[in-house]
Amino acid sequence: MSDEFWSGNYFNYFTEIEEHFQRARGSGLFLFSPLDWALVENWKNGGVPLEAALRGIDEAFERWREKKSKVRMINSLAYCAQAVVEQAQIMAGAAPARERREAAPPFELPELRAYLAGNAERLRKAPFEGIGAALASLAAEAETHYGDLEELERRLSALEDKMIAAARTRQSDDDLLAARREFDLQLRPYRGKMTAEQIAMLERRFLDRRLLESAGLPRLSLFYLK
Repeated sequence: MSDEFWSGNYFNYFTEIEEHFQRARGSGLFLFSPLDWALVENWKNGGVPLEAALRGIDEAFERWREKKSKVRMINSLAYCAQAVVEQAQIMAGAAPARERREAAPPFELPELRAYLAGNAERLRKAPFEGIGAALASLAAEAETHYGDLEELERRLSALEDKMIAAARTRQSDDDLLAARREFDLQLRPYRGKMTAEQIAMLERRFLDRRLLESAGLPRLSLFYLK
């Protein structure tokens, strides 16, 4: 993941993409589906630059508008997936190395402390007590971690992975099967726009997201600090 990824606006990664897609679609309020959010998370975790995601959305809509026959409105970010990948590849191949740019995150220290402490409180029960304790420790040292948010994000990602693994052991087979069916249904119109590897990664993000939602568990990443 490049240093530039950590400039302040990247903490608004999800919001920036959602609002840009809505503007490109030009039809008023449009709510992202679980598949859309999983796709954005896939890009974020894969280090796709925010600019590449926004350019890819614009490119996908431009191609759609150039078609002589528009069968339907674009109803999912998945329609833009291939264009985003193409833009990320273009930027990776053409962009010179850039110096690290320091930028203040779009949240204050008290907000960070409250976010960590709030998630710690929600997880102070088995089998997540240890994760809650780790978050409480990070909250107590929030001022120190505020100076190195990249390292803090790594810690939070590791804790979230542990939380998901613990939650997975409590998930029923029926719930997992239902989530997979929902994924297949939502992705069906867009499978041709993604590679098998991309689909596999997206399915994992989708299932993780669905698992946390159904279990009432919080996301721990700083990208969810609002």
